Amino acid sequence: MEPKTPKESRTVITDLVLPGETNPIGNMFGGELLARMDRAASIAARRHSRRVVVTASVNHVAFNKMIPSGSVVTVEANVSRSFKSSMEVFMDVWIEDRENGMKSLANEGIYTFVAVDEMGNPVPVPPLKPETKTEKERYDAALRRRQLSLVLAGKMKPENATELKALFT
Repeated sequence: MEPKTPKESRTVITDLVLPGETNPIGNMFGGELLARMDRAASIAARRHSRRVVVTASVNHVAFNKMIPSGSVVTVEANVSRSFKSSMEVFMDVWIEDRENGMKSLANEGIYTFVAVDEMGNPVPVPPLKPETKTEKERYDAALRRRQLSLVLAGKMKPENATELKALFT
């Protein structure tokens, strides 16, 4: 399979936060944001693999800023690394200032997807070829995150987690 770049999977979803999507103090529900992120990430994973994809895990979500009702929210998603049949997707969540239109990073997240066939069996995905400095940093970090996840799940022995060992030696 030919390698693909993160920009080939780039997905941008922009939407307005409505009052019914907020908590009693007028800020977007975390679950509502997670759903938007899942949709953007699944499109990015599908663009990379050109297969049906399923969410395997929500690896990390940082709710750094509250998102008030009426905000314009943009979720930007790119595949940050691919493995045999799985893909890590990194997302940045931006909010627009209502007065000047400037965007600021509000949140971020990392999800993992698996490409599947029509029977739900995992299928191979193309390798990823990062190009920019940020893409390369996210690509390298993805292997460490994957190894940590596998060690915690008991699917990899700690002594085989080469990338994690390198952090401590």
